[in-house]
Amino acid sequence: MLLLVGFILAGWNLRPALAGVSPLLTDIMGDLGLTAAEGGAITTVMVVCLGLLGPLAPILANRVGLDRTLLIGLLILAVGVVVRSAGGVVALYGGAALAGTAIAVMNVIMPAIVRQHFPTRIGPLTGVYVSCLVAGAAAASAVMVPLAEVVGWRAAAGSAALLALVAAGLWSFQAFRTPPRRGDRAPGHRPYRALLRSRTTWLVTAFMGLQSLTFYVMLAWLPTIFQSAGVAADQAGYLLGLTNLAQIAATLTVPVHAGAARSQVPHVTVAALLTIVGYGGVLLAPTTMPWLWMVVLGLGQGASIALALLIIALRAPDPASVTALSAVAQSSGYVLAALGPVAIGLLHQLSGGWRVPLLAGIGACVLQLAFGMLAARPLPAQPRP
Repeated sequence: MLLLVGFILAGWNLRPALAGVSPLLTDIMGDLGLTAAEGGAITTVMVVCLGLLGPLAPILANRVGLDRTLLIGLLILAVGVVVRSAGGVVALYGGAALAGTAIAVMNVIMPAIVRQHFPTRIGPLTGVYVSCLVAGAAAASAVMVPLAEVVGWRAAAGSAALLALVAAGLWSFQAFRTPPRRGDRAPGHRPYRALLRSRTTWLVTAFMGLQSLTFYVMLAWLPTIFQSAGVAADQAGYLLGLTNLAQIAATLTVPVHAGAARSQVPHVTVAALLTIVGYGGVLLAPTTMPWLWMVVLGLGQGASIALALLIIALRAPDPASVTALSAVAQSSGYVLAALGPVAIGLLHQLSGGWRVPLLAGIGACVLQLAFGMLAARPLPAQPRP
Protein backbone atom coordinates (compact mmCIF):
# COMPACT_ATOMS: atom_id res chain seq x y z
CA MET A 1 0.00 0.00 0.00
CA LEU A 2 2.84 2.41 0.85
CA LEU A 3 4.41 1.65 -2.54
CA LEU A 4 1.16 2.52 -4.34
CA VAL A 5 0.57 5.74 -2.37
CA GLY A 6 4.15 6.88 -2.98
CA PHE A 7 3.79 6.07 -6.67
CA ILE A 8 0.53 8.08 -6.92
CA LEU A 9 2.05 11.09 -5.16
CA ALA A 10 5.06 10.94 -7.47
CA GLY A 11 2.65 11.10 -10.41
CA TRP A 12 0.99 14.17 -8.91
CA ASN A 13 4.36 15.94 -8.92
CA LEU A 14 4.96 15.65 -12.66
CA ARG A 15 3.14 18.86 -13.61
CA PRO A 16 2.25 21.32 -10.77
CA ALA A 17 5.66 23.03 -10.87
CA LEU A 18 5.17 23.57 -14.60
CA ALA A 19 1.44 24.32 -14.80
CA GLY A 20 1.47 26.59 -11.75
CA VAL A 21 3.69 29.24 -13.34
CA SER A 22 1.33 30.61 -16.00
CA PRO A 23 -1.41 31.82 -13.62
CA LEU A 24 1.22 33.77 -11.62
CA LEU A 25 3.09 35.34 -14.54
CA THR A 26 1.57 38.80 -14.08
CA ASP A 27 2.66 38.94 -10.44
CA ILE A 28 6.10 37.50 -11.20
CA MET A 29 6.77 39.97 -14.03
CA GLY A 30 5.57 42.91 -11.96
CA ASP A 31 7.70 42.01 -8.95
CA LEU A 32 10.91 41.25 -10.88
CA GLY A 33 10.48 43.78 -13.69
CA LEU A 34 10.34 41.21 -16.49
CA THR A 35 9.01 41.75 -19.98
CA ALA A 36 6.37 39.42 -21.42
CA ALA A 37 9.03 37.52 -23.37
CA GLU A 38 11.20 37.14 -20.27
CA GLY A 39 8.20 35.93 -18.29
CA GLY A 40 7.30 33.36 -20.92
CA ALA A 41 10.89 32.15 -20.89
CA ILE A 42 10.33 30.67 -17.41
CA THR A 43 8.11 27.99 -18.89
CA THR A 44 10.29 27.72 -22.00
CA VAL A 45 13.33 26.90 -19.87
CA MET A 46 11.43 24.07 -18.19
CA VAL A 47 10.07 22.62 -21.45
CA VAL A 48 13.55 22.73 -23.02
CA CYS A 49 14.86 20.78 -20.03
CA LEU A 50 12.08 18.24 -20.50
CA GLY A 51 13.25 17.70 -24.05
CA LEU A 52 17.01 17.75 -23.62
CA LEU A 53 17.72 16.29 -20.19
CA GLY A 54 15.55 13.17 -20.16
CA PRO A 55 18.58 11.01 -21.14
CA LEU A 56 20.01 11.69 -17.66
CA ALA A 57 17.45 9.25 -16.27
CA PRO A 58 18.97 6.04 -17.70
CA ILE A 59 22.42 7.14 -16.51
CA LEU A 60 21.15 7.63 -12.96
CA ALA A 61 19.11 4.44 -13.05
CA ASN A 62 22.17 2.52 -14.20
CA ARG A 63 24.11 3.78 -11.19
CA VAL A 64 21.60 3.82 -8.33
CA GLY A 65 18.50 1.98 -9.55
CA LEU A 66 15.05 3.13 -10.62
CA ASP A 67 13.60 3.67 -7.14
CA ARG A 68 16.43 5.89 -5.95
CA THR A 69 16.44 7.78 -9.25
CA LEU A 70 12.79 8.68 -8.69
CA LEU A 71 13.63 9.81 -5.15
CA ILE A 72 16.48 11.99 -6.45
CA GLY A 73 14.09 13.51 -8.97
CA LEU A 74 11.58 14.43 -6.27
CA LEU A 75 14.27 16.02 -4.09
CA ILE A 76 15.76 18.03 -6.97
CA LEU A 77 12.24 19.16 -7.87
CA ALA A 78 11.67 20.47 -4.34
CA VAL A 79 14.99 22.33 -4.38
CA GLY A 80 14.33 23.80 -7.82
CA VAL A 81 10.86 25.05 -6.88
CA VAL A 82 12.19 26.71 -3.71
CA VAL A 83 15.09 28.37 -5.53
CA ARG A 84 12.80 29.55 -8.32
CA SER A 85 10.46 31.36 -5.94
CA ALA A 86 12.94 32.61 -3.33
CA GLY A 87 15.36 34.89 -5.14
CA GLY A 88 15.84 37.27 -8.04
CA VAL A 89 15.96 36.76 -11.79
CA VAL A 90 18.99 34.44 -11.78
CA ALA A 91 17.41 32.24 -9.13
CA LEU A 92 14.12 32.30 -11.02
CA TYR A 93 15.61 30.81 -14.18
CA GLY A 94 18.12 28.60 -12.35
CA GLY A 95 15.38 27.12 -10.20
CA ALA A 96 13.18 26.64 -13.26
CA ALA A 97 16.01 24.70 -14.94
CA LEU A 98 16.46 22.51 -11.84
CA ALA A 99 12.72 21.81 -11.65
CA GLY A 100 12.58 21.06 -15.36
CA THR A 101 15.50 18.65 -15.06
CA ALA A 102 13.80 16.81 -12.21
CA ILE A 103 10.53 16.52 -14.13
CA ALA A 104 12.41 15.28 -17.21
CA VAL A 105 14.03 12.51 -15.16
CA MET A 106 10.75 11.50 -13.51
CA ASN A 107 8.87 11.55 -16.82
CA VAL A 108 11.31 9.00 -18.18
CA ILE A 109 11.42 6.85 -15.04
CA MET A 110 7.69 6.40 -14.44
CA PRO A 111 6.96 3.86 -17.23
CA ALA A 112 9.90 1.77 -16.02
CA ILE A 113 8.65 2.01 -12.42
CA VAL A 114 5.31 0.64 -13.61
CA ARG A 115 7.02 -2.16 -15.51
CA GLN A 116 9.21 -3.10 -12.54
CA HIS A 117 6.75 -2.93 -9.64
CA PHE A 118 3.43 -3.68 -11.37
CA PRO A 119 4.31 -6.03 -14.26
CA THR A 120 0.87 -7.68 -14.28
CA ARG A 121 -1.02 -4.37 -14.05
CA ILE A 122 0.80 -2.18 -16.54
CA GLY A 123 -2.41 -0.84 -18.10
CA PRO A 124 -4.26 0.14 -14.91
CA LEU A 125 -1.21 1.64 -13.21
CA THR A 126 -0.27 3.59 -16.33
CA GLY A 127 -3.79 5.01 -16.25
CA VAL A 128 -3.41 5.91 -12.57
CA TYR A 129 -0.21 7.90 -12.93
CA VAL A 130 -1.19 9.62 -16.19
CA SER A 131 -4.47 10.65 -14.54
CA CYS A 132 -2.49 12.03 -11.60
CA LEU A 133 -0.30 13.92 -14.08
CA VAL A 134 -3.32 15.57 -15.73
CA ALA A 135 -5.15 16.20 -12.46
CA GLY A 136 -2.04 17.69 -10.85
CA ALA A 137 -1.71 20.18 -13.68
CA ALA A 138 -5.37 21.14 -13.49
CA ALA A 139 -5.29 21.52 -9.70
CA ALA A 140 -2.16 23.68 -9.77
CA SER A 141 -3.68 25.96 -12.40
CA ALA A 142 -6.85 26.33 -10.34
CA VAL A 143 -5.36 27.05 -6.89
CA MET A 144 -2.34 29.24 -7.64
CA VAL A 145 -4.13 32.57 -8.06
CA PRO A 146 -6.36 32.26 -4.95
CA LEU A 147 -3.37 31.07 -2.94
CA ALA A 148 -1.20 33.95 -4.19
CA GLU A 149 -3.86 36.45 -3.12
CA VAL A 150 -3.44 35.18 0.44
CA VAL A 151 0.28 34.43 0.76
CA GLY A 152 1.90 36.14 -2.25
CA TRP A 153 3.24 34.67 -5.48
CA ARG A 154 6.52 33.45 -3.99
CA ALA A 155 4.89 31.28 -1.33
CA ALA A 156 2.24 30.11 -3.79
CA ALA A 157 4.81 29.09 -6.40
CA GLY A 158 6.96 27.48 -3.72
CA SER A 159 4.06 25.43 -2.37
CA ALA A 160 4.74 22.78 -5.03
CA ALA A 161 7.89 21.90 -3.07
CA LEU A 162 5.79 20.69 -0.15
CA LEU A 163 4.03 18.14 -2.33
CA ALA A 164 7.38 16.97 -3.70
CA LEU A 165 8.83 16.57 -0.19
CA VAL A 166 5.81 14.59 1.02
CA ALA A 167 6.13 12.27 -1.99
CA ALA A 168 9.88 11.95 -1.42
CA GLY A 169 9.31 11.07 2.24
CA LEU A 170 6.92 8.27 1.37
CA TRP A 171 8.96 7.01 -1.57
CA SER A 172 12.15 6.92 0.51
CA PHE A 173 10.81 3.85 2.33
CA GLN A 174 10.72 2.04 -1.00
CA ALA A 175 13.98 3.52 -2.28
CA PHE A 176 16.03 2.45 0.75
CA ARG A 177 14.19 -0.74 1.64
CA THR A 178 16.57 -2.90 -0.37
CA PRO A 179 19.75 -2.30 -2.39
CA PRO A 180 19.21 -1.64 -6.10
CA ARG A 181 18.42 -4.92 -7.84
CA ARG A 182 20.24 -6.20 -10.88
CA GLY A 183 17.03 -5.81 -12.87
CA ASP A 184 17.05 -2.09 -12.10
CA ARG A 185 20.26 -1.58 -14.01
CA ALA A 186 21.50 -1.96 -17.53
CA PRO A 187 25.05 -3.08 -18.28
CA GLY A 188 26.62 0.05 -19.72
CA HIS A 189 24.29 1.62 -22.27
CA ARG A 190 23.37 -1.55 -24.14
CA PRO A 191 19.63 -0.73 -24.15
CA TYR A 192 20.36 2.62 -25.81
CA ARG A 193 22.47 1.10 -28.55
CA ALA A 194 20.00 -1.68 -29.24
CA LEU A 195 16.93 0.55 -29.17
CA LEU A 196 18.40 3.20 -31.45
CA ARG A 197 18.78 0.54 -34.13
CA SER A 198 15.17 -0.58 -33.74
CA ARG A 199 12.43 0.58 -36.11
CA THR A 200 9.93 0.30 -33.25
CA THR A 201 11.85 2.91 -31.24
CA TRP A 202 11.43 5.55 -33.93
CA LEU A 203 7.77 4.71 -34.53
CA VAL A 204 7.05 5.08 -30.81
CA THR A 205 9.10 8.29 -30.71
CA ALA A 206 7.19 9.77 -33.66
CA PHE A 207 3.86 8.88 -32.09
CA MET A 208 4.89 10.35 -28.73
CA GLY A 209 6.12 13.55 -30.35
CA LEU A 210 3.12 14.10 -32.62
CA GLN A 211 0.53 13.52 -29.90
CA SER A 212 2.47 15.90 -27.65
CA LEU A 213 2.58 18.48 -30.44
CA THR A 214 -1.16 18.35 -31.09
CA PHE A 215 -1.78 18.64 -27.34
CA TYR A 216 0.51 21.62 -26.71
CA VAL A 217 -0.87 23.47 -29.76
CA MET A 218 -4.33 23.44 -28.20
CA LEU A 219 -3.01 24.12 -24.71
CA ALA A 220 -1.24 27.24 -25.96
CA TRP A 221 -3.81 28.64 -28.40
CA LEU A 222 -7.27 27.26 -27.60
CA PRO A 223 -8.49 30.16 -25.40
CA THR A 224 -7.22 32.68 -27.97
CA ILE A 225 -8.98 30.82 -30.79
CA PHE A 226 -12.26 30.85 -28.88
CA GLN A 227 -11.91 34.54 -28.04
CA SER A 228 -11.28 35.33 -31.72
CA ALA A 229 -14.57 33.58 -32.47
CA GLY A 230 -16.41 35.81 -29.99
CA VAL A 231 -16.34 33.69 -26.85
CA ALA A 232 -15.78 35.62 -23.61
CA ALA A 233 -12.35 35.25 -22.03
CA ASP A 234 -13.63 33.60 -18.85
CA GLN A 235 -15.73 31.14 -20.83
CA ALA A 236 -12.74 30.31 -23.01
CA GLY A 237 -10.80 29.45 -19.85
CA TYR A 238 -13.63 27.28 -18.60
CA LEU A 239 -13.69 25.41 -21.92
CA LEU A 240 -9.97 24.69 -21.59
CA GLY A 241 -10.62 23.37 -18.09
CA LEU A 242 -13.41 21.16 -19.44
CA THR A 243 -11.09 19.49 -21.91
CA ASN A 244 -8.65 18.80 -19.05
CA LEU A 245 -11.42 17.07 -17.08
CA ALA A 246 -12.29 14.95 -20.10
CA GLN A 247 -8.64 13.93 -20.36
CA ILE A 248 -8.77 12.54 -16.83
CA ALA A 249 -11.74 10.33 -17.76
CA ALA A 250 -9.80 8.94 -20.72
CA THR A 251 -6.53 8.36 -18.86
CA LEU A 252 -8.31 6.40 -16.13
CA THR A 253 -10.13 4.03 -18.49
CA VAL A 254 -8.30 3.59 -21.80
CA PRO A 255 -5.01 2.07 -20.50
CA VAL A 256 -6.92 -0.55 -18.49
CA HIS A 257 -8.56 -1.93 -21.62
CA ALA A 258 -5.65 -1.30 -23.98
CA GLY A 259 -3.08 -2.84 -21.63
CA ALA A 260 -4.96 -6.14 -21.66
CA ALA A 261 -5.07 -6.27 -25.46
CA ARG A 262 -2.34 -7.73 -27.65
CA SER A 263 -2.63 -4.83 -30.11
CA GLN A 264 -3.34 -1.21 -29.24
CA VAL A 265 -4.08 -0.23 -32.87
CA PRO A 266 -7.87 0.13 -32.37
CA HIS A 267 -7.35 2.31 -29.30
CA VAL A 268 -4.79 4.55 -31.02
CA THR A 269 -7.11 4.90 -34.02
CA VAL A 270 -10.12 5.95 -31.97
CA ALA A 271 -8.03 8.37 -29.89
CA ALA A 272 -6.62 10.09 -32.99
CA LEU A 273 -10.03 10.27 -34.68
CA LEU A 274 -11.56 11.87 -31.57
CA THR A 275 -8.73 14.43 -31.56
CA ILE A 276 -9.35 15.18 -35.24
CA VAL A 277 -13.09 15.64 -34.57
CA GLY A 278 -12.26 18.03 -31.72
CA TYR A 279 -9.96 20.07 -33.96
CA GLY A 280 -12.59 20.05 -36.69
CA GLY A 281 -15.31 21.27 -34.36
CA VAL A 282 -13.15 24.18 -33.22
CA LEU A 283 -12.38 24.98 -36.86
CA LEU A 284 -15.91 24.76 -38.31
CA ALA A 285 -18.22 25.63 -35.41
CA PRO A 286 -16.32 27.10 -32.44
CA THR A 287 -19.40 28.77 -30.95
CA THR A 288 -21.83 25.92 -31.66
CA MET A 289 -21.79 23.48 -28.75
CA PRO A 290 -18.15 24.26 -27.89
CA TRP A 291 -18.49 22.13 -24.76
CA LEU A 292 -19.06 19.08 -26.99
CA TRP A 293 -15.88 19.74 -28.98
CA MET A 294 -13.91 20.13 -25.75
CA VAL A 295 -15.16 16.84 -24.33
CA VAL A 296 -14.36 15.02 -27.58
CA LEU A 297 -10.95 16.70 -27.83
CA GLY A 298 -10.12 15.93 -24.20
CA LEU A 299 -11.07 12.27 -24.57
CA GLY A 300 -8.90 11.97 -27.67
CA GLN A 301 -5.88 13.77 -26.22
CA GLY A 302 -6.10 12.08 -22.82
CA ALA A 303 -6.29 8.66 -24.46
CA SER A 304 -3.39 9.53 -26.77
CA ILE A 305 -0.90 10.45 -24.02
CA ALA A 306 -1.95 7.44 -21.95
CA LEU A 307 -1.50 5.13 -24.94
CA ALA A 308 1.89 6.62 -25.82
CA LEU A 309 3.20 5.94 -22.30
CA LEU A 310 1.55 2.52 -22.20
CA ILE A 311 3.17 1.50 -25.49
CA ILE A 312 6.57 2.59 -24.12
CA ALA A 313 6.06 0.30 -21.11
CA LEU A 314 4.86 -2.61 -23.25
CA ARG A 315 7.28 -2.53 -26.17
CA ALA A 316 10.59 -2.85 -24.28
CA PRO A 317 11.58 -6.21 -22.76
CA ASP A 318 12.74 -5.12 -19.29
CA PRO A 319 12.76 -2.08 -16.97
CA ALA A 320 16.20 -0.92 -18.12
CA SER A 321 15.10 -0.98 -21.76
CA VAL A 322 11.83 0.75 -20.85
CA THR A 323 13.88 3.54 -19.28
CA ALA A 324 16.02 3.89 -22.40
CA LEU A 325 13.02 3.84 -24.76
CA SER A 326 11.20 6.33 -22.55
CA ALA A 327 14.21 8.65 -22.61
CA VAL A 328 14.45 8.59 -26.41
CA ALA A 329 10.72 8.92 -27.04
CA GLN A 330 9.96 11.58 -24.44
CA SER A 331 13.06 13.71 -25.05
CA SER A 332 12.51 13.81 -28.80
CA GLY A 333 8.78 14.20 -28.26
CA TYR A 334 9.08 17.29 -26.08
CA VAL A 335 11.51 18.91 -28.49
CA LEU A 336 9.01 18.36 -31.30
CA ALA A 337 6.12 19.49 -29.09
CA ALA A 338 7.90 22.74 -28.25
CA LEU A 339 7.92 23.63 -31.97
CA GLY A 340 4.17 23.17 -32.36
CA PRO A 341 2.81 26.30 -30.64
CA VAL A 342 5.47 28.46 -32.32
CA ALA A 343 4.69 27.06 -35.77
CA ILE A 344 0.94 27.51 -35.30
CA GLY A 345 1.46 31.08 -34.10
CA LEU A 346 3.58 31.82 -37.17
CA LEU A 347 0.91 30.35 -39.47
CA HIS A 348 -1.69 32.51 -37.76
CA GLN A 349 0.46 35.59 -38.24
CA LEU A 350 1.04 34.83 -41.93
CA SER A 351 -2.54 33.83 -42.76
CA GLY A 352 -4.32 36.39 -40.60
CA GLY A 353 -6.76 33.84 -39.18
CA TRP A 354 -7.09 30.44 -37.54
CA ARG A 355 -8.31 28.35 -40.48
CA VAL A 356 -4.86 27.51 -41.86
CA PRO A 357 -3.29 26.84 -38.42
CA LEU A 358 -6.14 24.50 -37.44
CA LEU A 359 -5.92 22.68 -40.77
CA ALA A 360 -2.20 22.24 -40.11
CA GLY A 361 -3.08 20.88 -36.66
CA ILE A 362 -5.47 18.38 -38.25
CA GLY A 363 -2.66 17.36 -40.60
CA ALA A 364 -0.45 16.69 -37.57
CA CYS A 365 -3.27 14.58 -36.08
CA VAL A 366 -3.38 12.50 -39.28
CA LEU A 367 0.37 11.88 -38.98
CA GLN A 368 -0.18 10.99 -35.33
CA LEU A 369 -2.75 8.42 -36.44
CA ALA A 370 -0.42 6.91 -39.05
CA PHE A 371 2.61 6.58 -36.78
CA GLY A 372 0.45 5.51 -33.85
CA MET A 373 -1.05 2.63 -35.80
CA LEU A 374 2.44 1.43 -36.72
CA ALA A 375 3.79 1.83 -33.17
CA ALA A 376 0.78 0.11 -31.61
CA ARG A 377 1.12 -3.11 -33.58
CA PRO A 378 2.22 -6.03 -31.39
CA LEU A 379 5.83 -7.11 -31.68
CA PRO A 380 6.40 -10.35 -33.60
CA ALA A 381 6.43 -13.42 -31.39
CA GLN A 382 9.96 -14.58 -30.66
CA PRO A 383 10.67 -18.19 -31.75
CA ARG A 384 11.12 -20.61 -28.91
CA PRO A 385 14.60 -22.14 -28.54
